Amino acid sequence: MTYIPAELRRRVIERAGNCCAYCLLSQEDLAFSFHIEHIIVEKHNGETIEANLGLSCPTCNAYKGSDLSSVDWDETGEVIPLFHPRKHQWEEHFILEGAQILPHTAQGRVTVFLLKLNSPSRLAERRFLIRLKRYPCSQRAAAN
Repeated sequence: MTYIPAELRRRVIERAGNCCAYCLLSQEDLAFSFHIEHIIVEKHNGETIEANLGLSCPTCNAYKGSDLSSVDWDETGEVIPLFHPRKHQWEEHFILEGAQILPHTAQGRVTVFLLKLNSPSRLAERRFLIRLKRYPCSQRAAAN
């Protein structure tokens, strides 16, 4: 694992508004620290620079792993790149309908599929946070 300097970590967290770039959970609502992830991982020549780092909850990061793409099984059967939180706007690829994250695009579809964004446990977690008025991440909602 590559060392990420504290100042760079702080900038990534601040830019993300303390929110997971994929599922919009707040780091304040989980018992586990979020990960500073390489969006394009080092094994694919991803650099440890701000433009290639994102904030990800442990669940999203675990499902994403080192993947850059997935198969769009629902529509085209083609290999499609995943949503890239530094290059793409979340709202262009997804819509939040209650606790569900619904895709707008092929990149959205493969990201929802690969990261299991609408698995029963993840939906239950988001429904609970919605009842507490803690979801979506307030910092992200305020930024949009």
